[in-house]
Amino acid sequence: MISSLKAGTYTIRGLSLGGVYTSVHVPEMDLLFDCGVALRSAAAVGTLCLSHAHADHVGALTTLLGIRGLQSVKKPLRVIMPAEIVETLLTALRAMTELQRWPLEIEAIGVSAGDEVPLRGDLWLRALPTFHPVPALAYQVVRRVQRLKAEHAGMLGAEIAGRRKLGEDLFDTVEHHELAYVTDTLIQAVERTPALLATKVLVMEATFLDGRKTIGAARAGCHIHLDEVIERATAFTTPNLVLMHVSQLYQPAEVGPILDARLPPELRARTQVLLPDGAWPG
Repeated sequence: MISSLKAGTYTIRGLSLGGVYTSVHVPEMDLLFDCGVALRSAAAVGTLCLSHAHADHVGALTTLLGIRGLQSVKKPLRVIMPAEIVETLLTALRAMTELQRWPLEIEAIGVSAGDEVPLRGDLWLRALPTFHPVPALAYQVVRRVQRLKAEHAGMLGAEIAGRRKLGEDLFDTVEHHELAYVTDTLIQAVERTPALLATKVLVMEATFLDGRKTIGAARAGCHIHLDEVIERATAFTTPNLVLMHVSQLYQPAEVGPILDARLPPELRARTQVLLPDGAWPG
């Protein structure tokens, strides 16, 4: 059963179980983050963003492409990924095309930290650095809008149009941080890019939640421990923190009570977890 929750104005839906599968769909943005499991209901999505190439985050890509074929989706899936993995992934898809005897085509876009890719309308996707043993990235969706400069406040529309026609610069570009996706990384990812912490919706891994795994052990695998979130609780100013990628050490029913007991109440009130209603699927 696909999990779904509302965070601000966005829907966060998908499945995420640390080390097993992660795929997160944001339908309002026509975005899919990672593809460790093929979400049939998201198969027609326009853009897939891969955080890295571990199997639990990319292993179901061929299945997703096959479903797109069944659904007669004509446009190749745009796949944004760390630049270092592009050729290897294309080689793998060519091999699977030969095995399946059906074209598994994508529009591959390799990016590095700091690069930006236009999405649609006023939305842009920004790649950000993370810390994992393989090439990996976080992603932030930003909305850019034009705002009349303060010195021109009160100017009538006809005058604005006329002066713009003459080439005058009347507007500032204002950037709104709409959503971020951060997974399979050390906590230093949010310290290196503090703007992540104030994003309207921050979807972030919290693989380990209590003493069943130490912070040291979590860091050895380049994952985030809830203790590290608690230590930085006041820095998380996002109005919507969505945790995911919880380890299979925990049953879904355990997670809420652990957060209730451990997170500071003010942060807990702004925190949700992408979890199934019952047992972990599969």
